[in-house]
Amino acid sequence: MKVTVIGAGNVGATCANVLVHKDFLEEVVLLDIKEGTAEGKALDIWQSAAIENYSTRCIGVTNDYAATADSDVVVITSGLPRKPGMSRDDLISTNAGIVSSVTENVLKYSPNTILIIVSNPLDVMTYCAYLTAKLTSNRVFGMAGILDTARYKAFLASELKTSPKDIEAVLMGGHGDTMVPLPRYTTVAGIPVTELIAKDKLEAIINRTKVGGGEIVNLLGTSAWYAPGAAAAQMVEAICKNENRIFPVCAWLTGEYGLKDIYLGVPCKLGKNGIEQIIELQLNSDEKALLDASAKAVKEVMDVLDKMNTTKAN
Repeated sequence: MKVTVIGAGNVGATCANVLVHKDFLEEVVLLDIKEGTAEGKALDIWQSAAIENYSTRCIGVTNDYAATADSDVVVITSGLPRKPGMSRDDLISTNAGIVSSVTENVLKYSPNTILIIVSNPLDVMTYCAYLTAKLTSNRVFGMAGILDTARYKAFLASELKTSPKDIEAVLMGGHGDTMVPLPRYTTVAGIPVTELIAKDKLEAIINRTKVGGGEIVNLLGTSAWYAPGAAAAQMVEAICKNENRIFPVCAWLTGEYGLKDIYLGVPCKLGKNGIEQIIELQLNSDEKALLDASAKAVKEVMDVLDKMNTTKAN
């Protein structure tokens, strides 16, 4: 099987590196617009194959979409970070142009691919790719929930002094401070987390999770890449191996949870066709209110893109 990662920045290169180390693919193509960047990183990754004992070939190219032909899955990480003085609308406009162009170029050579969007603002960029691709929604979705859930699990593991391997959790909603971690669906080796941690400490962890990306930006001066890259790679693996794993995914809703025509993080089963099933949990009134509030915030950002597209059409 063949997978392409568009964007050889920190997140894209990490995703490619994690994928080749898993050694279940024939080829990973890394593409970037900056001359030599993808080629250099891909060569470095390939040269570690003999040391790390894997066979998956990593190839880097500069803007050569022909090299991505017949990709089973394409991960799109392209986009610019928000710069000082740049408004939210400016960021959406800039990155929407990038994601739209990348999507069009990808589909010229891989019309049957599955698209995983990692570009920010995540929810609206996934929507942008969906509008551009004109594919069925099970083949266009976003990576956010796995990353947010991983942060939630990491903070819980640190507090409980346990392994994150034993923690299962569900997190829903938009990618940002309106995300909705669900303690009622969080367990440690099958034990409800509420039996292992005080309510105030759990609330503090939930709040830290909501601003988890910002915490790293404040420390590094740039956004995270190890966990986001690994999260995207985990989604690719579930699809290519047809594992039918259940992950939180930014998916197109058509009535699930009482929400329609919106991309939002919900539990999904991932397999060979992309999203095989959207799973509807029985939320209580408080959880549903939080999800609705998150959906409202996401819809406002999606409306910004819709207005931009309407203006361009006129």
